[in-house]
Amino acid sequence: MSNSHATDDLHTRILEAIQTVRQPRPKQVRPIIVIGAGGIVRAAHLPAYEKAGFPVIGLMDQQSARAAELASQRGIPRTFSSAAEAVRFAPLDAIFDVAVPASQLVHILPQFNNGATILMQKPMGETLEEALIIRDLCRKKGFVAGVNFSLRYSPNNLAVASLANAGLLGEIHDIEVQTSTYTPWHLWTFLATAPRLEILYHSIHYFDLIRSWLGNPQSVLARTLKNPHTANLAATKTIAILDYGNSKRVIVATNHNHNFGPEHQHSFVQWEGLAGAARITMGVNLDYPTGKPDTAEYVERGSNSPRWHAVPVGGNNFPDGFMGTMGALQSFAEGSASTLPSHFEDAFQTMALVEALYRSSERPGEPLPLDE
Repeated sequence: MSNSHATDDLHTRILEAIQTVRQPRPKQVRPIIVIGAGGIVRAAHLPAYEKAGFPVIGLMDQQSARAAELASQRGIPRTFSSAAEAVRFAPLDAIFDVAVPASQLVHILPQFNNGATILMQKPMGETLEEALIIRDLCRKKGFVAGVNFSLRYSPNNLAVASLANAGLLGEIHDIEVQTSTYTPWHLWTFLATAPRLEILYHSIHYFDLIRSWLGNPQSVLARTLKNPHTANLAATKTIAILDYGNSKRVIVATNHNHNFGPEHQHSFVQWEGLAGAARITMGVNLDYPTGKPDTAEYVERGSNSPRWHAVPVGGNNFPDGFMGTMGALQSFAEGSASTLPSHFEDAFQTMALVEALYRSSERPGEPLPLDE
């Protein structure tokens, strides 16, 4: 077969593999009440629900003027000054989208009625102890609840998952995540006093994504560090190794203060398998919150002249990934989907991984044996 025919054949197989990529969607959409009117709601949640046709019927924020302003901008008919007020107004089939700082979850969640359907913005608390309280509360009150790990539903990750399902990657033996960008942490005022930052509020997406592909690691090695340019903040740089045995290399490396122009900034996830490799870029990180387009690429193993091929991607993590998390929750709640990948029980395991990473970072490394 000539190189041109081989290329055409591979391109056809790529298109066939991704043709069924769809965001999960319920048969009957349900109304949404959003708790919180911060930056992530403005940049991702509300644009996603508008694009998906999910009706938002109310918005609550402790700063009532902020809620009123955003509701006016987005055409949301009602605003509330407390979660209790929102609960009293909510119809029985309402979905509560709780997008508040993680430390507030343990105070807000008890206000919802038994059996409520809730999507929590990640993380699931600030510590494993808080995550345990949240998990047990969700169990006790019978919540149908998930955590908004949107990267799982980013269109480019769904495309790569489709390639893997079609056998184009083969057994995965290497996952590498790298982010070297400038992140404007000042946009999230609550992070100024947060004792944990980079892993808990950013890289948790990467670790959750890795879990979605490989399950839980056997152990971890990590170091998360402060940056002298943001000395007032907790750690904003991380290097981590996840141990999946002797045949898999899994690493995450992040630096959020590469403020030297866009030329060498990057943010990607790369998979290598026995049959091929894939890479996605996370465009939102490269110019937050405006972002650049997400991309996906694939290369086949074994070719005499391997060449990366662009994989068509139908959207970006912002906002399409947020359509996915809400669509998955609504589908699960109505019974048209039998599983919820970001269920609070699974999210608790991601929080356990985060806790292990922080514990590893606090432990000393192996000293050099210079005195032996």
